[in-house]
Order: sequence, then structure tokens, then C-alpha cells
Amino acid sequence: MKQIRIGSGAGYAGDRIEPAIDLIRRGELDYIIFECLAERTISIAQKKKRENPNLGYNDLLEDRFDAILDAWKEHPVKVITNMGAANPKAAAEKCRQMAREKGIQKLSIAWVSGDDLGDRLGEYLGNAVMETGRPLGEIHGEVLSANGYIGAQGIVEALTQGADIVITGRVADPSLVVGPLAYEFGWSWEDYHHLGKATLVGHLLECAGQVTGGYFADPGYKDVPQLWDLGFPIAIVEESGDATITKLEGTGGMVTEDTVKEQMLYEIQDPASYFTPDVIADFSAIQAQQVGKDQVRVSGATGREPNGFFKTSVGYHDCYIGEGQISYGGSNALAKAELAKEVLEHRFARIGLEYSEIRYDFIGVNSLYRDAISEHLQPQGALPAEVRLRVAARCADWKQAQKVGNEVEALYTNGPSGGGGAVKAVKDIISIASILIPREGFSIGVHFVEA
Repeated sequence: MKQIRIGSGAGYAGDRIEPAIDLIRRGELDYIIFECLAERTISIAQKKKRENPNLGYNDLLEDRFDAILDAWKEHPVKVITNMGAANPKAAAEKCRQMAREKGIQKLSIAWVSGDDLGDRLGEYLGNAVMETGRPLGEIHGEVLSANGYIGAQGIVEALTQGADIVITGRVADPSLVVGPLAYEFGWSWEDYHHLGKATLVGHLLECAGQVTGGYFADPGYKDVPQLWDLGFPIAIVEESGDATITKLEGTGGMVTEDTVKEQMLYEIQDPASYFTPDVIADFSAIQAQQVGKDQVRVSGATGREPNGFFKTSVGYHDCYIGEGQISYGGSNALAKAELAKEVLEHRFARIGLEYSEIRYDFIGVNSLYRDAISEHLQPQGALPAEVRLRVAARCADWKQAQKVGNEVEALYTNGPSGGGGAVKAVKDIISIASILIPREGFSIGVHFVEA
């Protein structure tokens, strides 16, 4: 019975590389995926592409492929990644250059186009924003990106034409796995049952170390061994579409029914109707069964026809956030921090700070849960030994945002005693508006470069 082994080499843009190289060298893989995009990540990449047309791919692409290609020489494995971000063409060219410098020959590198609708966004200004229900055209702020979550079509086409490495822009995260499975097992785009199963495997792998115990650990409740040496997951997929999730022997972390179930529910609004560009997946009848140490078999997923739309993320400049922080220690720390907040409130009124929203946090006291919950968690009468005051204001103007941190820094000599560790920053905030665009509005292309 044919089986395909797929490893996950990254779960986000800045993920570590060592577990991925370990997978390439010891995992006996057929494929390894690197999922490195989020909604705002691609908008930031689009800004960099505007500044330099040779950039716009993942910041760590060169570092990652430096290690990947070295390991690939001895352990060839097909690589599928969305590290192309806003510029998959430039990413493919960079990969080819690096391969040639390493003496690698006959390496076929494909890049997938068609997700970027930035030059046609004007056609969709009347579309409703999913988060607000208002027309897209009502958004204020410079639009930086418009990228649709395309599916696995381009990946399958690239593999059919013999690609060793496939670099995409914005594809749906599970599609990085749906592509190779549909190609290897010959599933059609109308085989929704198997595409639903493949989507489950992709969903379990897309966050890399989360399914092997990362983000699962909770000391004393959910202990995870050797979290500092976390192994990344492998899916061993059968022709039926069912799979066993595992990891390399000797690595940290663990694969259990609970780690798999937590990841299965991650970012899923309705397990019976998980909308993707490839299929509407149904996870409502999934079985996760421990079949060995660090081995969990998953079955029971299915799917039905997709809705015909691709979710498209529109990134735009929203505002600036001015921020300042300062710490107070000792038995009177909270009272000092509260006095510092009072000083800032009066100072912001005095200087006429222009903001649409402002927030004060006492880190270590109420910054996560706010007062209503935090007061119940704090032991009666207990006072913190240290408090860090944070203030952040949403401003339309960069100069206004800069004033926030300046006033916090001024507390050194104009505020309560004992303040220290002041920092200040201004952040350029990119926000996301999501719209639905018919799949017919996208033209997917596959292009090749050869090392």
C-alpha cells in the first residue's frame, strides 16, 4: 500500500530551522512543507517589494535555504513553501542562485502566481468586508496588499511538471499538503471526500511544533518533555487519506491524542464546515487514536464541494501606535505605577495629545485580564513586588504617537520615585480587511527556473 511521508519544517514566518533539517536528514521524507505566512506578514512583504523589486519574500528564506540545500544534497526531498510571500518569482530566482553556488545541478524550481490582486482591487470596492459588513471602499488608509487564499491547483501543476521545489505566495495553509497528496494519489478536484481528509492532514501540520507539544505545554497540568528540543511533525498518509502523525525518535515534545485534538480545533470556527479554497472540510466525525509512542492515527474526515469563493486579505495602513513602558519595584510598586498613570493622563491633556484610543496596563497585575477578572485572581490583600506600567495610544499622526513614549520617558525625573527601564516606540500598524472574491477572478500560473 502506497504511503507518503510529509514533514512540517515551519509553522510561522520566524520559526526555527534546526528541527526541519533534522527531518530532512532522518525523516525519510517524500515532502517537507514550510508554512511561513500570516495575514499581516504578506502586507509587510509587499511594502518591502515596493522599496526593492528583488525583495518581498520571507526574511529568513536565504538562511533557511542555505541549510535546506546543504541537507538536500545528501537527502533529496521535495520542498513546498509559501515563503515567496509577496514575491515568489524573486524567491525562486534567489533559490536558483543559491543552488548554483552550492554546485547543485538539475534542480527544478517552480513558483506559483495568481494570488496577488493588488492591481485589480478597484473591481471589488463594493464587496462587503467580512469583519464589519461594510463596503471595502469605505476603508481609510493606504492599501498595501490584496492577496487571495488560492488553493492547491498550482502546486499540483508544478509537481506534475517535475518540480523539486515549489514556492508560492498566499495559498491556504492546508493546501501546502493537499497539493502533494492530490498529486501522489491522483485525486480529482471533485473528490471532496479525499480532499477533506488531506485538508485535515494539512491543518495538523501547518503549525509545525504545535502538534508535537509546542503551545500545548502547561506545567503541572500538561507536561511536555524536552520542550527546548521540540521535534517537528511527520504525517504518514495512506491512499485512503487517513494518516498517522508522529515525530523523530530522540527529539523533544510528544504526539498524543490530546496534542492532535488541540491542533485539530485550532482556528476552526465550525469543525463540520471548515471553508478552504479546495474543499469544505468536515472534521466533525474525526477519530484520533494512539497507536504507539508518539504515533496518533487520524481518520474520519471528509468534505464537500467548496463555495466557489477565495477569501482575500486586504492589508492597509491603519494608524500609528505610540507606546511607552516603565517599571516600579518594592512594596509600594502598584501605588507608584498608579500615580505615574495619573501624571500621564494630566500630561496628555496638557499637551493636547490627539488619539482615537488609549490604553493603560499594569503588567503583572491586570494587563491580560483587566480588572474584573484580575481582581479575583489576585490573593486578597496581596501587593505585587514589581509592576510595569504600559501606555499605548492609537494616533493618526506619527508625531502625535511619538509624544506618548516621550512623556513616559520623562517620568524618570518628573514622576514617582524608583522608576526604571523606560522604553518607547512608535509602530506603523497594518490592519486587515477580508473579502470574498469568486474563484473565477483568479488566474493561477506556474513558472519554472532551473539550477
